[in-house]
Amino acid sequence: MPWPPYSYRADPAVPAFDDARPLALVDGECALCSRMARLVCRLDRKQEFRIAPVQSPLGRALLAHYGLDADDPVSWLYLIDGRAYGELDAVARAGRRLGGLGLIAAPLGWAPRAIRAPLYDYVARRRIRWFGRADLCALPDAALRRRLLP
Repeated sequence: MPWPPYSYRADPAVPAFDDARPLALVDGECALCSRMARLVCRLDRKQEFRIAPVQSPLGRALLAHYGLDADDPVSWLYLIDGRAYGELDAVARAGRRLGGLGLIAAPLGWAPRAIRAPLYDYVARRRIRWFGRADLCALPDAALRRRLLP
């Protein structure tokens, strides 16, 4: 994305948040995305990842800052070191950061963008139909509760 690191700090529409740790913004109403957020919690041995639904005030503001539509969230967003990554790039970077089984996702970032983008878009546009709806914030387990940002 063409924004400089930490550009959201200068955006008055983005609420202040702890950006010292990785942040994954996921569709909190998508069953696949909710499962992936829970998987991140299980794989994150250092307990450094934070998670926010794109439907939250912070999620909506960050998506708007990066030109994405929170009402039609086709991409999850991964913020690390003030930089934002989306689509399979986000998945691959988060997987590398998680290490262990998370490294399975790392090769996704190696595919050419001409292949990655349409593949991600194909799944993203069908994820609700294929996997259904779920509420990320409904009765989350303790590990997920500790990481959720409002």
